[in-house]
Amino acid sequence: LYAQALVDDWQFPPTDPAVRAKYEARRVEIGTDALHEELAQVDPAAAAIIEDKDPRRTVRALEVIELTGKPYKASQPPKDAPPRWGTSLLGLRTTADWLNPRIELRTRQMFERGLIEEVENLQGQGLVADSTAGRAIGYAQVFQAQRGKLTWDEAVERTITGTRRYVRRQRSWFNRDKRITWLDAAGDTAAQALRALG
Repeated sequence: LYAQALVDDWQFPPTDPAVRAKYEARRVEIGTDALHEELAQVDPAAAAIIEDKDPRRTVRALEVIELTGKPYKASQPPKDAPPRWGTSLLGLRTTADWLNPRIELRTRQMFERGLIEEVENLQGQGLVADSTAGRAIGYAQVFQAQRGKLTWDEAVERTITGTRRYVRRQRSWFNRDKRITWLDAAGDTAAQALRALG
């Protein structure tokens, strides 16, 4: 989303805490699946691209529809439009065999190099578990371990697993963008990039 917001002329729709709270309350009342069904009634295209178990995106879609009077997708940039500023889009493609050990190493290093202390510091500044940041991969697992719901080893393993899932979602997101030239991450990426931009 951040990358697309940068390279596309994406006009983000407004937010309204009262409208969002209304749909959050509705979700609590009837459940995420039922709220997703309500979204499907008013905007089938939005419901088709939002997972039925995704409460935040379901609530956001309903909020946008109410505030703009337009379908949720209307706020997104045109599909496959040229990127702004003549930008060339390069992506790194790899295999799970190459990437998974790196995810595991990075996660273990995060925990060893101060992730727990980082979360504790942020808690002192007001970070709570049910905030968007508090649900981030790594932070959420630290919160669970602090509460005794996970051991620290389980927190590390769940962070690894969550990161792998997130990578799959990112891959799906970027695979939809046909403007991207894919490079082999395990190869000489600089040479590949120069050839692609040649």
